[in-house]
Amino acid sequence: MRADARRNYERLLTEARAAFAAHGTDAPLEDVAKRAGVGIGTLYRHFPNRYALMSAVFEDAVGQLLARSRELLDDPQPCAALVTWLRDIIRHAGEYRGLSRALMTVSYSASYDDGSELGRCSGPIREAGGALLTRAQEAGAVRPGVSIGDLLQLTNAIALAAEETPADPDLADRLLTLTVRGLKP
Repeated sequence: MRADARRNYERLLTEARAAFAAHGTDAPLEDVAKRAGVGIGTLYRHFPNRYALMSAVFEDAVGQLLARSRELLDDPQPCAALVTWLRDIIRHAGEYRGLSRALMTVSYSASYDDGSELGRCSGPIREAGGALLTRAQEAGAVRPGVSIGDLLQLTNAIALAAEETPADPDLADRLLTLTVRGLKP
């Protein structure tokens, strides 16, 4: 990538992060481009659609979630490790209004479109969570038949519920506790 194109790319990411944090993932892309000092065409040359931009914005966080899952694989309490990681996902989804809704859509449709930008992020997350879930199942702490896809959908739904109910800061933890109780054999 040429130096000027790289600078545009980085400015677009910086402004998209700020816009998504302030206004949610539905923030107008025209505003992102304008704040980055480029035209909307430049934004679309780098990011062909909103999901491509969201994927690039969340790439660092996905990397952190993947690293965290690898750390937790050695935890002596597999179920606690899984719950810790799910809490991390909820916290991450809560950083940007609208992210949990987008992730729910991708989690549902990823089996049909692994080539989408957010779908490519979803694959490694599913794999990492699947390893933690399998370990918890093998330890007898989580019943067989629970799938990582269903668990991620529930986790994203919890994040969405918490986003929609900001007056109740403990809601996500209560809902995750209920979910975990339902996982036990």
